Amino acid sequence: MRIAVNPTRMELLQLRRRLAIAVKGHKLLKDKQDEMIRRFLLMTEEVRDLRRETERLLGKVYNRTLMARAQLSEAELRGNLLVSTAPLQIACERDVIMNVQVPACSIAEAGDPFSYSPLSMPGELDEAVASLRKAMPLLIKLAQMEKTVHLLAIEIERIRRRVNALEYVLIPNLQETIRYISMKLDELEREGIVRLMKIKEIVRG
Repeated sequence: MRIAVNPTRMELLQLRRRLAIAVKGHKLLKDKQDEMIRRFLLMTEEVRDLRRETERLLGKVYNRTLMARAQLSEAELRGNLLVSTAPLQIACERDVIMNVQVPACSIAEAGDPFSYSPLSMPGELDEAVASLRKAMPLLIKLAQMEKTVHLLAIEIERIRRRVNALEYVLIPNLQETIRYISMKLDELEREGIVRLMKIKEIVRG
């Protein structure tokens, strides 16, 4: 669709500058979109592998806990697990991936998770606690990466809309308007030449 402007040489120069900027901006956004999609796909594969490993460890925790629960009363199990002196501290900050703010979390472990008496507890409980200890950092990382993937997907969609607007709306409109103004200016130039020729004929006559 043609842009409503006066068909003058000044407008033509301005539209050509706008077109050059729009074409350059389109290329930069397209390159950014392609790179973000590449990173997005790599990260989704990493998330898939990390989720499998986390689910495997959590499944092991569940199975070993069931086996320990079969040998202990619920009160004994809860009592021994509640005396743990191994807190986990999680710190979340912000990182930037291609101008997108994403979470960056770290986990600090301290103390001994096996603070209960090992003589009174079955070995399955030790395995459950050890597996849970391994799974916790993976859970934090998985949550961080899934949030990052979600934010990247939102940004990719936003860039895609801008790329499409430039490619299918703004750039074609500018090109059509430039062609229209060029044709109008050529037509005015031809009319001016014809008038000059007629004036010359009148002067000669």
